[in-house]
Amino acid sequence: MNKQELLEAVASQTGTSKSAAEESINAVLATVLTEVSAGHAVQLIGFGTFGRGERAARTGRNPQTGEAVDIAAAKTVKFTAGKAFKDAVNAS
Repeated sequence: MNKQELLEAVASQTGTSKSAAEESINAVLATVLTEVSAGHAVQLIGFGTFGRGERAARTGRNPQTGEAVDIAAAKTVKFTAGKAFKDAVNAS
């Protein structure tokens, strides 16, 4: 499912227009993005938790030459599925 299909599904389930559904979905996604970028977790009970993690700097290898390459530290995005989400996926 892509974003357009999601918009259509939300609009039909809520009985609203596609533009209203798009505004709502965009607002939710923007809020999650802002909060996770700021280092805060966003917990949606039953669905899951979005958070930020840290990846330490490390040394990797160039697969073509075998040469050592320094890989910088980075921030990562984490998602942990909630129990209800896991149960729904396992039930199907």
